[in-house]
Amino acid sequence: MDDPILTIDERAAINSGRWFSSLSPSLRHDILRCAYVKRYKDGELICARGDPPEEWIACATGAVRVSSTSISGKQVTLTYVEPGIWFGDVAIFDGERRTHDAYAHGSTTTLCVARGDLRKILSLHVELYEALLRLHARRIRQLFGLVEDLNTLPLRARLAKQLLHLVRSYGVPSLADGREVRIGLQLAQEELAQLLGASRQRVNQELKSMEREDTIRIEPGGLVVRNREALMRISEAEIDK
Repeated sequence: MDDPILTIDERAAINSGRWFSSLSPSLRHDILRCAYVKRYKDGELICARGDPPEEWIACATGAVRVSSTSISGKQVTLTYVEPGIWFGDVAIFDGERRTHDAYAHGSTTTLCVARGDLRKILSLHVELYEALLRLHARRIRQLFGLVEDLNTLPLRARLAKQLLHLVRSYGVPSLADGREVRIGLQLAQEELAQLLGASRQRVNQELKSMEREDTIRIEPGGLVVRNREALMRISEAEIDK
């Protein structure tokens, strides 16, 4: 499903990424000049745990589900990589094999830079070292935040925070009601539960409770946030306790 050319929307997603857009024009040009496009159907494997790190990857459209499977066969989803986000560079730097599986979630387009080309770019642009350090520092902060939430917040607060994150990353304003925002990333309740490290039953109970409070609406195609301020209050109130 490879196609050598990004569409206008795909290129816009890459260029508007917060980290990528902070790079100098010459560095962005050199990265894009040697990058190549790969397209995947929903559920297709992008890279597997144990694979050698051959590519630095960015999501252009769709989403990339990063997950692992325990010895007992339980699947744990760590995150969904959204358009404009780069990943896979850690394994290239430390020389170790991939630590997680990455699957296309929905029809997904990725932009890839071969490991050898990335090293050439690094030799030409010292700026990229500092930029990658900033990127890694942000990931570490996010990781610490997730660990703290998991150990200190009840499921209701963690769910509210996750829904707010999904709104920021995938929110689509409703044409019928400007106060409502549809989460464009379609997640089954089981997939949402995996993100939160909880059972589907418990997540379903919390979603139903939020729906009764008119904070969200559960639809066959996904979730609609009806009251973003209420979600914020749920997380903040729980944090204060």
